[in-house]
Amino acid sequence: MAGSLNKVQLIGRLGADPEVKQMVNGKSVARLSLATSQSWKDRNSGEKKEKTEWHRIVVFNEGLVNVVQQYLKKGAQVYIEGQLSTRKWKDEQTGQDKYSTEIILQGYNSTLTMLGGSNSNNIASTSQNKNNDFDQTNQQNNNDLDDEIPF
Repeated sequence: MAGSLNKVQLIGRLGADPEVKQMVNGKSVARLSLATSQSWKDRNSGEKKEKTEWHRIVVFNEGLVNVVQQYLKKGAQVYIEGQLSTRKWKDEQTGQDKYSTEIILQGYNSTLTMLGGSNSNNIASTSQNKNNDFDQTNQQNNNDLDDEIPF
């Protein structure tokens, strides 16, 4: 349908180490559990409240899967852009249809950027062209200012 848009943008923290598996076709896929939170002050009690949403992220883009596998761990803060997708599957025990809504990172319109973190080297990874090229930017430590620029 022309004129439609399916784009999700999230900033959150990983709730667990990423899970990377090999598919039947030999390519790798990464699954992430991403938490986003919002906080507010209750009008009546003045108490601080917080609500956390959990998002299932599935990364099919090979370059991004490599970054996920090498650099992401539980607690890492990331920015992602992907597409919302709901898939249907059968529960093997009950035979009932089940549904899972996920954010898919696949193709040229997907982005994964590492934010913050405890180390001083942040890596931004983006795949945003039709050739699925993988760009990696490594920000330099203050101590490494004399090193060559990597691009």
